Amino acid sequence: MLFQKFKSVVTALFVALLPGHALAQDGSLTVELNKTEASDNGGCSAFFLFRNETNNSFEGFEMSLAILDTQGVIDRLLSIDAAPLPVSRTTLKLFEVPEIACDNISEILLHDLTSCRPQNGDEMDCFPILTLRSKANAALVK
Repeated sequence: MLFQKFKSVVTALFVALLPGHALAQDGSLTVELNKTEASDNGGCSAFFLFRNETNNSFEGFEMSLAILDTQGVIDRLLSIDAAPLPVSRTTLKLFEVPEIACDNISEILLHDLTSCRPQNGDEMDCFPILTLRSKANAALVK
């Protein structure tokens, strides 16, 4: 009986020390669509805030987004690179959504994280630590 408990504790410690596991326990990474405004080229400027409340800086952070129109139909796919994301900082990034007016965007869907790489680390699955928010008229969802 004592051996089984010891084995369970050792297994739990081993899993906790695996690369990437500690990051999932150390805070969150919030992506906020803060505002949108019309751009001069007829598209939409999207202002994103990235709040890195983890214990790691990210040298890779790329998102693949689906832009949905007011009917809920996918208008286009957009890939954005938000790196670098320094530890314990809020970073502002501006991205252009071409050829669609801001009022015609109902939702932005994060359908894939094509890169999430901590500085000096391996690619990891960041969905568990990711929080999405929107203060704009368009929703930001996963």
